[in-house]
Amino acid sequence: MTASRIAERFAALKAEGRPALVTFIMSGDPDFEAGQAILAALPAAGADIIELGMPFSDPMADGPSIQMAGQRALAAGMTLTKTLNMVRHFRKGDDTTPIVLMGYYNPIYIHGVDRFIAEALEAGVDGLIVVDLPPEEDDELCVPALDAGLNFIRLTTPTTDDKRLPAVLKNTSGFVYYVSMNGITGAAIKNRAAVGDAVNRIKGHTNLPVAVGFGIKTAEDAAIIGRDADGVVVGTALVNAIAGSLVEGKAGPQTVAAATALVAELAAGVKSARAQLADAASA
Repeated sequence: MTASRIAERFAALKAEGRPALVTFIMSGDPDFEAGQAILAALPAAGADIIELGMPFSDPMADGPSIQMAGQRALAAGMTLTKTLNMVRHFRKGDDTTPIVLMGYYNPIYIHGVDRFIAEALEAGVDGLIVVDLPPEEDDELCVPALDAGLNFIRLTTPTTDDKRLPAVLKNTSGFVYYVSMNGITGAAIKNRAAVGDAVNRIKGHTNLPVAVGFGIKTAEDAAIIGRDADGVVVGTALVNAIAGSLVEGKAGPQTVAAATALVAELAAGVKSARAQLADAASA
């Protein structure tokens, strides 16, 4: 596989001495037009990599906020084809920011794996996170995606021990996504030090960047997690900012502003992460 946008972005940020800010939004939330406007505005606000959710009716790993985002998107008529169209439109104005589609296998299976991979590449997608496909099912989607040139990003969790980790990492590319807690999205991180220890343990098994998600809500969270991680993933807090901006369920100019304001705060936290660590070491 040639160097992807994801690899190039992580390499550039490593040279800058800071982790990536990875932002998650649900495609088509609260509607296609508003979702497209939010997506387009994220890079300038400070997002380094964008995870774009594929709405699904049974999102078993998602907490209430992201479930509601998916329901809003589905109610507005969002489909997998429209999600790919969002990426196509985004690429007309931005050919450098990596986009990772995140979701569940069922919509991809119904769409057709070969068709999905071909259309995702053509649209400008860089990677996939499919939360309900374990390594034992790599032949379903992971291997064909890798062969075609898409990164396949795997989730690891606090229960992924050293015996299991090699199987998880075998066909992982782009980056490793460390889920900071057991359970669904949206909960708070209870032990930040343990997250750092886990990140460093995973780095002992791979040269890939390690990004941490689940439970990161504030610039302070992002700064602390970013001291150890190569990337900080924020989803629920951003989805909540979007939801909180809606007036009678409808988006307005305030919706993009709410999303970009939060991303700018988080970006500032991420950019301060390594500087704070250096200051502490020299004190």
